[in-house]
Amino acid sequence: MRSALLAWYDATRRALPWRAPPGVRPDPWAVLVSEVMLQQTTAATVARRFPLFVQRFPTPAALAGSSLEEVLVAWQGLGYYRRARSLHACAQRLVAEHDGRVPDSLDALRALPGLGAYTAAAVAAIAFDRPVLPVDGNVARVGARLLGLALPADRVRAPVAAGLAPLAHGERPGDVAQALMELGALVCRPRAPSCSCCPVRAYCRAAGSGRARDIPARPSRRAVPVRSTMAFFLRRADGAILFRRRPDDVPLGGMIELPSSPWGEERSLDEHLAHAPAPGPWEPLPGEVRHRFTHFELRVRLARGTAGVAASGLWLAPEALSAVPVPTLTRKLLARLGVVVPHRGR
Repeated sequence: MRSALLAWYDATRRALPWRAPPGVRPDPWAVLVSEVMLQQTTAATVARRFPLFVQRFPTPAALAGSSLEEVLVAWQGLGYYRRARSLHACAQRLVAEHDGRVPDSLDALRALPGLGAYTAAAVAAIAFDRPVLPVDGNVARVGARLLGLALPADRVRAPVAAGLAPLAHGERPGDVAQALMELGALVCRPRAPSCSCCPVRAYCRAAGSGRARDIPARPSRRAVPVRSTMAFFLRRADGAILFRRRPDDVPLGGMIELPSSPWGEERSLDEHLAHAPAPGPWEPLPGEVRHRFTHFELRVRLARGTAGVAASGLWLAPEALSAVPVPTLTRKLLARLGVVVPHRGR
């Protein structure tokens, strides 16, 4: 199985910005950065943002020596900004404890901020050819089908890791790991697996029984909690807009946002307006903006203030927003109001 998988990978592997060419030793820092970026973000999105990020922060020391705001600005477009904060802390730890280098020990990698079991294993395998098998969503699906595990998708990772572990103990464990990821991305897809093109079909129990589409079983859908808020838009005569910075210990911590009422249960208009950044009048706008976070959906109503109202806060012109960390949610709200925020480096 390993030989068939590696032969297929050598012939069909994609050229990705973070992937070293055949015969070239991977840059461990590039591998680590890419794996953090790929957590909860598509490869297509990471491919657009990764080159600019590593050009600006080519080493752990370069990232560690930069301010968190600089890192958050460079991270824009990738979402889940807690990863950027963790990567910044990881770089500082690498400088302080590992002479600015990515360690090759799995235990040392797991001790770094932001690197869970999967990410540490991926860096160990891909960057250092350690005989470990990282199991992401793609590998979990491939492994569940190979092993014929008719379990819900959220329960297959541990048995897949145990069942496929022997694949890592042989030639080119780093390429084996990437080949399994690639197989899941290109061939063994969730709803439409291309079994006729699969290099390891002969070893696949799900394909052999004609059940590839049904394995792993889809977990039951859970209701997504909903939170509500009202965001307040105030623009001065000179064009500057009122913003504030979110606290560090909340979702989107350290990012720039429009002032808003607390995120929580639905409130009456008067309850929302009680949190306005300045006295009224405020004009509620029709409709709402919805934004999905990992564990909840946020529904945002908008209210526009009067230009003559005085308010203290962070006043920024639209053209200055490319130099500060502006999350997608804030961009959505501003777009609803006709304000376009430029992306830095684009």
